Formats: sequence, structure tokens, C-alpha cells
Amino acid sequence: MKSIYLTGFMGAGKTTIGKALGEYLKMPVFDTDQEIEKIEARTINEIFERKGEAYFRAFETRILGELPVEDAVITTGGGIVCREENRELLKEQGTVIFLFASEEEIVKRLKQDETRPLLKGDKIARIATLYNERLPLYKQTADYMVNTTGKGIAEVVTEIATCLNLQ
Repeated sequence: MKSIYLTGFMGAGKTTIGKALGEYLKMPVFDTDQEIEKIEARTINEIFERKGEAYFRAFETRILGELPVEDAVITTGGGIVCREENRELLKEQGTVIFLFASEEEIVKRLKQDETRPLLKGDKIARIATLYNERLPLYKQTADYMVNTTGKGIAEVVTEIATCLNLQ
């Protein structure tokens, strides 16, 4: 089976759902951000501060190309769809599930989160801007869209399994 890529805005549930989906499908789970942090021995925030977003995005593309293209669940960073090259890789290499959450839900989930380098400053305004810029890219790249707003982990995993005809 082709790898399953989970995309979506920060706070949509990619990491949490990815772990649960990996357990359900008995597949290894890879997180692009965690892979980058392991190699760099720095947090995403530190990478952004020291080397900048352009460096991070290039690294993200490299990691995406190195991860398994079969029998894995891969959770991605929220901005991975910003590069056309990444969108093409996602579509070519696997099945893309866009985990959607409403903008209001994202604000609620990220209200206390200080780990997101792109949300420095006016968090609500930054979320609105990035959310509206990225939403069309998520939709364009996705094979399936699953709404996580107000849903539990098991419900979302079941919905993904149904989309993939794995139930």
C-alpha cells in the first residue's frame, strides 16, 4: 500500500491522528517535523530563528523525498503544501488525507501554544492569514478531506479507514 500522508493546518490533529492511525493500520509513523528536529538536533522554533524559514522549507522537501513511499503513515508540517514541489511529491508518492478543522477550532486549539514560529505576534491574525493562504493548497493536494472539528480521535481514524476502504 502507498504511504498515507496527513496534511492540514497546524492544530488540525495530524500528529495525534497519525499516531492513532499507525496503530490501527499496524504501520510505522513518521513525522516530517520530528525527523527534521532529530537531524538538526534543534526544535523547529530554533531552526526558524537560526536558519530561517527558507532553510526549513528546503529541508522539509528533502525529508519528504527520503521517507518511505509504501506502508507508512507520514504526518507533515502545516506549511508543507506551500511548495509546489512538495505538493507534487505528496500526490505522486502516496495517498493524501487533508485533516480539516475550522478556523475557529484552530484558534481554540492553538490559543496557549507557544511552539509555532509562524504564530509569533498577533496569533489570531496570523492564523487567519496563513489559514486562508493554505486552505486552497490543502484542498488541491488532497485525495480525501476529513473534518476533525469536534470529533474524537477514534472517529477520525475510522473515517480515514473508510475513505481508504480499509474497514
